[in-house]
Amino acid sequence: MSFLNVLKFDFSHLKGDLMGGLTAGIVALPLSLAFGVSSGLGPSAGLYGAIFVSFFAAIFGGTSTQISGPTAPMTAISMVVIASILAGYEGDISKAMPTIMAVFLLAGLFQIGLGVIGIGKYIKYIPYPVVSGFMTAIGVIILVTQILPSLGYYPKEDVEYVEQYKPLAEEVILENILKEEAGEGLLVLENFKETVSRAGKISIEQIHKESQTLAKNDASGVLGTLKVLPRALRNISLIELLLSLATIFIIFGFKRITTKVPSTLVALLVVSGVAIGFGLDYRPIEQIPSGLPIPNFGIFTEFSLTSLSPYVFTALTLALLGAIDSLLTSIVADNMTKTKHKPNQELIGQGIGNSIAAFFGGIPGAGATIRTVVNINAGGRTRLSGMIAGLLLLLILLALGPIASKIPAAVLAGILITVGIGVMDYKGLKAIPYMPRPEVAIMLIVLILSTFWNLVFAVGIGLVIASLIFMKEIGDLTAEQSEKASFDEEKPWADEINFPQKLKEEVFIKHINGPLFFGSTSDFQQLIKQIPETASVIVIRMDQMDYMDQSGLYAIEDALIELVNDGKKVLLTAIPKQPRYMMERVDIIPDLIPPTDIFKDFDSCLDWIKSNVKDEYPA
Repeated sequence: MSFLNVLKFDFSHLKGDLMGGLTAGIVALPLSLAFGVSSGLGPSAGLYGAIFVSFFAAIFGGTSTQISGPTAPMTAISMVVIASILAGYEGDISKAMPTIMAVFLLAGLFQIGLGVIGIGKYIKYIPYPVVSGFMTAIGVIILVTQILPSLGYYPKEDVEYVEQYKPLAEEVILENILKEEAGEGLLVLENFKETVSRAGKISIEQIHKESQTLAKNDASGVLGTLKVLPRALRNISLIELLLSLATIFIIFGFKRITTKVPSTLVALLVVSGVAIGFGLDYRPIEQIPSGLPIPNFGIFTEFSLTSLSPYVFTALTLALLGAIDSLLTSIVADNMTKTKHKPNQELIGQGIGNSIAAFFGGIPGAGATIRTVVNINAGGRTRLSGMIAGLLLLLILLALGPIASKIPAAVLAGILITVGIGVMDYKGLKAIPYMPRPEVAIMLIVLILSTFWNLVFAVGIGLVIASLIFMKEIGDLTAEQSEKASFDEEKPWADEINFPQKLKEEVFIKHINGPLFFGSTSDFQQLIKQIPETASVIVIRMDQMDYMDQSGLYAIEDALIELVNDGKKVLLTAIPKQPRYMMERVDIIPDLIPPTDIFKDFDSCLDWIKSNVKDEYPA
């Protein structure tokens, strides 16, 4: 991708791009504010992330209709990073900000590097159970952690709760004094008086502030929320709860009326308008700075490599998650627009967007599926739409920043609860009773570890387990059948030599050689492109497909749905036991492919073809 190509814009779809960008920007507004609050950096950080990631990822990315910005998975990991760094700076956001943004900048640079070395094409090898468990965990984390703000309960403001942390706060402050003196070379017996002198200067305000920080940290995350939930239920703010419930009700209820107007925006405007108009005593979100975003030069001058080094692996994980999130959305966009994205270029664009967003204090983002779909449905077709979405959010920031600062915090909590509910992978959860036990185990392990322990390590552990199980399955199959190929050219098999020459234009035969698993699904997805326009009957020979995993199952399901919707007659032959069991569990058989279209061998299928298929293109 040359710089000159970046400067070339396609204005042939300007009207559609304008409508798509404006619509996507409107949808992004409440979500970006909510994700900013959820991250811990405030609504402005979410808005800045949406502005810069959307604009620059659109310019430099490889998916023409992609709308980027803060997403649930990226925000969930960002939240963990921010909380961890804040704990090291005694909860002082101003001191921690350079290190936080340095980690986000590093993640953006990692994404650029991943694109440059061509890693984008390998994202497809992440198995479905890992992605499913992770996405469901993201939903659970967001849903649970928004319970407290939706109840109007903030642990650091609960005086009785904070008081419990006073002894620990004094201990932490004294420990910090000792560390400072050790660094200054003062921690010797002769100068121990200096330690006593400094300890005597500790104020009540310092102890209270440290107690608040410890209380807030201890009540963070899923486990922390569950720990203080009984206290929250005894201290419910009725107004905050009603505002949150009203937001949730409108978001889900308005969708039943129409999907043309974003229900999230409707909920934001209606509930906030009522709260402001009636002068309710509610808690507003943090102040959104007015004016243009200001670069944060402290990202280069006020952090140390020592403070950044513990988060290098986290930054890499954030980059990989953003890559997966973006490229999955790119596939959705391809299916809707019948185009082909450039995965490595997309990673470079996302990396540039995240790097610039970090420089201006924004949280990282990725390709956002809902916003991209909205953009395409509204007419967006080129990267101008993503740029317009970013510019719209910038205009809203400049014109409506002070007004947006009056939005109730409970409204954004309600929005996030609906996001948490929506982001869970219900398709994967419903399939638990029918999927192979090892794949179910992987999904549940990733789900549980991500929810209650560590998102980063959970994905790594899930990938390792999935790889080991896959190697075992392939090893077992290789022992049974020495020669396996993945997908070869459609050369006739021995029993197809006598296939009627006159029906070769009407019938297309697809061979599946070997297992259909998460590493080969993209090859199977090329099936649709191989079929000539003249073919009305598609024969899929599954004689040599001994194994199919969940990723392969959904790949073949998507292909069959597209074929059936296109009016093609699909015939399956010689389905082995394990793949057939999988296909029956999700009702591909008999709902999509009836038993009458399944044959025990190719000969019986050929008899059906000779009796039912007519020569539509005689020589």
